Amino acid sequence: MTFTLTKHHGLGNDFLVFDLAQTDASLNWSERARRWCDRRFGIGADGLLLLDRRAEPKLVMTLYNADGSRAEMSGNGIRCLVQAAYMAQGRIGEVTYEVVTDAGLRMVTVSDGPDPRVIEASVEMGTINDLNPPTDWHFLGVNPDRPVRHVSLGNPHSVVGVDDVTAVPLEDLGLKVPNVNLEIVAAGPEDNAVTMRVHERGSGITMACGTGACAVAEAALVWGFVPSGTPEVIVHMDGGDAKVRLDLASRVATLIGPAEYIATFTVPA
Repeated sequence: MTFTLTKHHGLGNDFLVFDLAQTDASLNWSERARRWCDRRFGIGADGLLLLDRRAEPKLVMTLYNADGSRAEMSGNGIRCLVQAAYMAQGRIGEVTYEVVTDAGLRMVTVSDGPDPRVIEASVEMGTINDLNPPTDWHFLGVNPDRPVRHVSLGNPHSVVGVDDVTAVPLEDLGLKVPNVNLEIVAAGPEDNAVTMRVHERGSGITMACGTGACAVAEAALVWGFVPSGTPEVIVHMDGGDAKVRLDLASRVATLIGPAEYIATFTVPA
């Protein structure tokens, strides 16, 4: 018996999507995530997405990180999941999906991109909420003069303002706080933009992070890294740029960006 997986990426943050229509069996998805996402002995990806589309247009997303741990939400991952569903339906023009995640219901509006392999998606990411610092935060030794925010978009984020994101030993710092997504962010280079890098819980350094982009955009508005009232904050990441619309009063974020289909793989069950 074999299974089929599709691989997608959102700004270089790559995921394998498994359509649960292929099996009713209760399987060890954590073990399969570790095996399939391994970049040397598997296909390679930042995470595994389980797609349940039996109640379309409502979808259910379950996310496992590359290390097999469960994650509540991914802004790039949800775009990849929706692209897989959109392709299975035969590219049906603009459509809005309701996606049930471990972080709650999210609305995703999809339209065709500039290339048949690409979609553009707008994701209602929900409300940003404050968190306490993670228990191991003191290990980072962050200068108290640096701006820091700890927030949740269904998953935990710690955002630190820096002068130059390339000058920070991000991997070393990220390993000291393994239970949080760690973002470092600097203003610019444009007035309405910031530049960020991210070390993700369960995956390590990734090319982009959608929930992290939203956390960073809010921090940038609060700290004055971008002008107050900026309608869309451009977030530059290693894998490309996302746009975040954010109302500071309600703290409700919308993430806008692409997803790209890479390939289809057949693997042993």
